[in-house]
Amino acid sequence: MVNISQDDIDTVRSWLQKQEHLPSNSVDDNLLARFLHCCENNVEQCKSTMEHFFKLRADAPEFFTQRDPLESNIKNVFNVIDIIPLPKLTAEGYKVFLFRLCDPDPDKFNYMDYLRTFFIIADTRIKTEKEFPTGEVPIFDMSGFSFRHLTKMNLTALRKQMQYVQEAHPVKLKQVHIINTLPILERVMVFLKPLIKKNVASMIHFHVPNSNTLDKFVPRSILPDEYGGQAGTIKELKQPWIKKAEAEREWLISNPWHAIDIKKSQNNKNDLKNTDESFKSLSID
Repeated sequence: MVNISQDDIDTVRSWLQKQEHLPSNSVDDNLLARFLHCCENNVEQCKSTMEHFFKLRADAPEFFTQRDPLESNIKNVFNVIDIIPLPKLTAEGYKVFLFRLCDPDPDKFNYMDYLRTFFIIADTRIKTEKEFPTGEVPIFDMSGFSFRHLTKMNLTALRKQMQYVQEAHPVKLKQVHIINTLPILERVMVFLKPLIKKNVASMIHFHVPNSNTLDKFVPRSILPDEYGGQAGTIKELKQPWIKKAEAEREWLISNPWHAIDIKKSQNNKNDLKNTDESFKSLSID
């Protein structure tokens, strides 16, 4: 882990307080330390990444509003999709994050509610974690994913999500694993490839059903019981994160990291178009 000095934290704090358009009052030392950690203690890169962090959040209010973890739409997502940070790290100190459909019914899949729920868990992690992993390893299980799920995904929202997680999310992405791959994945990748940065694309690994190829990267023992691991059942691993999100309910609703004064920003150009596009309108052969 990069050794984060208080002097560097204070330097970034001093810079942040001079940025009238940014919500400096809502940023604690833990968030500053996380950004410095993700930027290998490079202060100038940290400043640039934080600026991008707040700007992209302001450009995507649909991700960071209406995200009360006690509301029925968010509870529905938890009933349909597993979004689980696993408790044990890999030997390299990487944090593993599991995504999968626990209910494959496309009629229950709401993409925008999923994105809000994803950021509920992501922000809860950012706010509450005091020790930072050396890297992040998301695992996407495609079991149950169908063309009908794909048609419910909004292209504009997907572009915003991909930009944010690759350019501004304060984690060190090390690997991306897509397991139980399905034929539809080829169609999905047609639209994802233009949105994936070259360095991120090199991290992606695909694993066919009933293979052991994931074992080369992630110890099976740290996976949920359902995947042949020893970490506990998915239900047991999921409930604590739902409770953590509920414990941060007031903070999540107040959304202090979202506020940015565009009028005071020197660069107030909106980087992303607010068009309402969906995969439903596309012809996929």
